[in-house]
This record gives sequence, C-alpha cells and structure tokens, in this order.
Amino acid sequence: MSDVRIRDAEPGDYAAIGALTVDVYVGEGYVMPESPYVAELADTVTRAAAAEILVAVQDGTVIGSLTMARPGTPFADIARPGELEFRMLATAKQARGSGVGTALVRYVIEAARTEGFAAVVLTTMPDMVDARRMYERLGFIPVPERGWNTMAGLPLTVMRLPLT
Repeated sequence: MSDVRIRDAEPGDYAAIGALTVDVYVGEGYVMPESPYVAELADTVTRAAAAEILVAVQDGTVIGSLTMARPGTPFADIARPGELEFRMLATAKQARGSGVGTALVRYVIEAARTEGFAAVVLTTMPDMVDARRMYERLGFIPVPERGWNTMAGLPLTVMRLPLT
C-alpha cells in the first residue's frame, strides 16, 4: 500500500476509471449488462464535471476509484445538507485486500472533516459483502429508514458515518 497514491482524477485517467467501474459493477454481477446504469458508470467525463473523482494509482495504473458528491449536486443521490456522499467505489481485483478501498474511503472521511460536514453517507447493495464489512469497520452504520430500491426492485442500504 505504501506505493499507492490517492489523488484527484485527471482527464487522462477517465477511460481507465470508467472501464474499472464497469468491470467491477457489471463483471461481478452487481449491475446487469443491459441496465441503463452501465452508461453512467462508464461516463467519467460527466461525473467529473459535477462531482470529485478520486483515484488510487500504483505504478501509473488506476487500481481504485470513487466519486465524491456534495449535497445538492447531480451525483448526490442520498446526501442531505451537512452530509458528504461517495459512490461508485471500485477496486481492481489485483488490489483487493491491500487497503486501497479503505484508503479511498478514509480520504473522503478526512475531506468531510476538513470541510465541516456532519457525516459521510453511501449506498450499498446486499451482495457487496466485502465492501459492507469495510464500511462497518470504519464506523458506518445502516440507516434503514433511508434505504431505497433500484428501478429493478433491488433493495439498497444507506449507511452513515457521523463525524460530530
């Protein structure tokens, strides 16, 4: 993990971010290939115009990414005033278990603290067992009353980390 750098994404990273995100979400069965959400996962250019994209880079290769969205912005699905949201966390298979996902989420938590947010929020799927374990380890707790369903009816869990 010492040779992994977390930073803001640059335009030269966008294709790799889109490919990685689609590979994780579609390739691992979280999103069906025919879902309209696949286009959103792949479209890093649009996301970067409205949200902050973070990357984990090792030896010049993008091995992780997430989208950080402030409340009231187009990619903030669930963030309420005072909450910083992150979405679309993706970690390359070869980097799993190395702390890349945790480092990306910790970056969001520190950004939220620095900017004076009261909490960090995210939405996760039932099958994302490893990610959910990481979120719980970092102190995120489910907020059942904020859960929602995809257009296909898949239940989603909102999790929140209070910072104050």
